[in-house]
Amino acid sequence: MRNPSILSATPTASPATPPATPVPTRVKAPARPVRALFDACQIGVVLRAVLFVEVVVAVATLFAAPTLSEWLLLAATVTGGALPATLVWLLATCALKKLLARLPVPAQYAAGALLGALAALYGCGLLRLTGVVGTAPWLASALAGALFAGLMMAALVLRARGQTPAATTARLAELQSRIRPHFLFNTLNSAIALVRQEPAKAEAMLEDLSELFRQALADPGESVTLADEIALAERYLAIEQVRFGDRLRIRWDIDPAAHGARLPPLLLQPLVENAVKHGVEPSPDGARLRIRTERRGAMVLIEVINSLPPLRWADAPLPRGHGIALDNVRDRLRLLHDMQAQFHAGMDEKSYRVRIAIPAES
Repeated sequence: MRNPSILSATPTASPATPPATPVPTRVKAPARPVRALFDACQIGVVLRAVLFVEVVVAVATLFAAPTLSEWLLLAATVTGGALPATLVWLLATCALKKLLARLPVPAQYAAGALLGALAALYGCGLLRLTGVVGTAPWLASALAGALFAGLMMAALVLRARGQTPAATTARLAELQSRIRPHFLFNTLNSAIALVRQEPAKAEAMLEDLSELFRQALADPGESVTLADEIALAERYLAIEQVRFGDRLRIRWDIDPAAHGARLPPLLLQPLVENAVKHGVEPSPDGARLRIRTERRGAMVLIEVINSLPPLRWADAPLPRGHGIALDNVRDRLRLLHDMQAQFHAGMDEKSYRVRIAIPAES
């Protein structure tokens, strides 16, 4: 067996002489992992910040410009200082992300506001050096930069907090999918049938099932590698292969260069399970399932494709899913990779295709 000690371990005998009472010691609580309060290193954050600044500049300059031409000139002038200051703040907070994560929460807010004020002073200095403005409003610029930084930090913190309920909801849905009674019943029945005839295969099947449940019940992390997700999907499909036999025809097209890409945990397995449930189970002839990964430059492509069963079987319409698993996958990808993630799912001739594109990790 892969881990025989699990089944063969026996409790050790109690010592004849009771051990001496240990001196009570204070156990030090494990240190909490440091984490940045806000993350400005994503493309979506940069685009939203620039758009927000431009909207504020456009609205604010309307109060000081009576005509359209004067408003356009004033807006362009203010943008010449506000836009570089915004980019400097984003670059600084991104570069100092690990350093800021070591600070207490109030200190992170204070540091972000201070960086905002310094960035605004930089933008004001550019306007003064280029002669665009005669008198530089240093104090007003610094206060405006600190206010902008505070608003951006608040928005980023609210977005980070918004990930928790969505991830929890997706987690509960996945656990419900993992521990479906009929799946466990079918798997155990298949293993029991193999115990006498093919004990080695039954043992491997139960070990795959144990690993699958261990992963499903483990504490979720922020992300895992694509290689980990593929390994888990292989275990799940090994179980289903015993169950369906020749009805399940699997093709793996795996690019090793894509293994380092980061995914939310337990993301690929629900897609594979959906393909088995809606492609293989309803069809008397089974179905073809293809899992493909490919690295294309800075992006990684993931596809799960299954052939479709006949429109009707046994004079009854085929069951249709509610799309809960697909919605969870889409939401979790968006929370992890923001605008850099792409997700498409739908019919492709006589197959159903799920296509995911995420950033590649070098």
